[in-house]
Amino acid sequence: MTLDLELEISRLKRDKNAVLLSHYYQESDIQDVADFLGDSLALAQQAKKTRADVIVLAGVHFMAETAKILNPEKIVVVPDLEAGCSLADGCPIDLFRAWRSRYPDAVAITYINCTAAVKAESDYICTSSNAEKIVAAVPADREILFAPDKNLGRYVEKKLGRKMRLWQSSCIVHETFSERKLVALMERHPTAELIAHPECEEPVLRRSSFIGSTTALLRYAVESKANEIIVATEAGILHQMKKAAPHKTFLPLPPEDNCACNQCPYMRKNTLEKVYLALRDLQPRIELAADIIERARIPIDRMLALS
Repeated sequence: MTLDLELEISRLKRDKNAVLLSHYYQESDIQDVADFLGDSLALAQQAKKTRADVIVLAGVHFMAETAKILNPEKIVVVPDLEAGCSLADGCPIDLFRAWRSRYPDAVAITYINCTAAVKAESDYICTSSNAEKIVAAVPADREILFAPDKNLGRYVEKKLGRKMRLWQSSCIVHETFSERKLVALMERHPTAELIAHPECEEPVLRRSSFIGSTTALLRYAVESKANEIIVATEAGILHQMKKAAPHKTFLPLPPEDNCACNQCPYMRKNTLEKVYLALRDLQPRIELAADIIERARIPIDRMLALS
């Protein structure tokens, strides 16, 4: 007997009072059964206000940790516990703590793409949606440590004209986009508009008509007068762009190598079957120490208050 996974997921959500939150970078079949789709900020906001007893976070590990921090009393499960993040991996807690200790008077603003332990050592959390607003809220006479994404940090520095000390990590997807292939793509599609996520490297950002968070890119793509749009972010967002504007052509920006490197290998660890199993078994669960939850909640709440 073959299970109808979509039907079973709907039944289990009902029976267990569960909500399925999905990031835009998930496979399209997961996006289509989600109760809520969003970027990191929207997922955090939705997790904070949900009344469900169970949260299934179809995304990567740090997103599920954020949901648990905001809902310590709820069951939070992920489809695949191995769905991590190169940015979080590139900022281990011991090195981050040592970095902070060298600048004891600085304000630490940390991108949400980090572990719960790193969040607990931060003053503010930010996302690509609100990084400029968070940085601008810090008094001008205070030094800022910005981790872990150097590309996002550099973009905010340029936008605000404010120097920060940047942690030197980057996203494995956004750093692989090829300027050489971008130029070739723009030559083949001369009327196409380029839009990019601020995690991209400077050569791509420099050529972009619009730079913004995943949600902002989706909104802009739908509202733009351009009929062809080159999209420089994880290719999963194209599913929603095509649904929202079926008359337009959306072109994913290719990486340098002939690979699927514009797809996050961590995000793609989740499958519809794993979503079903996570709901059925309520495993694997996100468990965090009470002191980590308590301390990490402070900078997250500061972010949400400013957002």
